[in-house]
Amino acid sequence: MEEISLRHGGPYDRGSADSYYGRPKEPHYYEGATYDSKKITDLNTKEISDYNKGYDDQEKSGVKKQYC
Repeated sequence: MEEISLRHGGPYDRGSADSYYGRPKEPHYYEGATYDSKKITDLNTKEISDYNKGYDDQEKSGVKKQYC
């Protein structure tokens, strides 16, 4: 089993963030720092899997951004 990178801006991180902020799934990641580097939307199978795992793990946690 391949290890998932938990790098900030990586596919797992972005999936988790999309879920946390109540956004729909849109597989992507950033080459470097989030929003300060190129956004990648043409993902390979592993990257899509990592994004979906991040999203699904966050959904399972039930933790969401609370907007007042």
